[in-house]
Amino acid sequence: MATQEHVSREFGTVEENDLRLDVEKSEQIIDALNQDLANVYVLYHQVKKHHWNVEGAEFRDLHLFLGDAAMNLEEAADELAERAQALGGTPISGPAAQEEHASVDYEGQDIYNIRTSLEHDLEVYGDIIEATRDHIELAENLGDHATAQILREILVQTEEDAHHIEHYLAGDTLVMD
Repeated sequence: MATQEHVSREFGTVEENDLRLDVEKSEQIIDALNQDLANVYVLYHQVKKHHWNVEGAEFRDLHLFLGDAAMNLEEAADELAERAQALGGTPISGPAAQEEHASVDYEGQDIYNIRTSLEHDLEVYGDIIEATRDHIELAENLGDHATAQILREILVQTEEDAHHIEHYLAGDTLVMD
């Protein structure tokens, strides 16, 4: 465990950044990015769980889709963390910090049928989409157009994956119990 004398940047503090964004503005954006990062990791772990446990007639397609969706979430997490760092902050890391900062809930350890699992995923995707839109507006209002653009790109992929889940949940697929 590191001692305080070896800490380069204490979590929750924001330093001046080379992007010339005011520290007070950076603090607000970093808080939003850390919430987004936590949310993405909650969904990542949930989607990955469903990827591992999917069964049924559409196993292959869903297994591949959920693997790709998890990869998209992992890439989004990387973008969010790198932006928080570039703004002079410290990205959240570790499950306890992610749970503390997330505005979405993980469904837990139980295994559900794939229809229920995808319904749970779609609910979290929707919450993340709404939060991302709010954070795009926050970044724009604070003059951080680059963060807003990064969030827009993440939003496009997030909405696309959510839309695919909607298709999987159509009434003529995923045999109902």
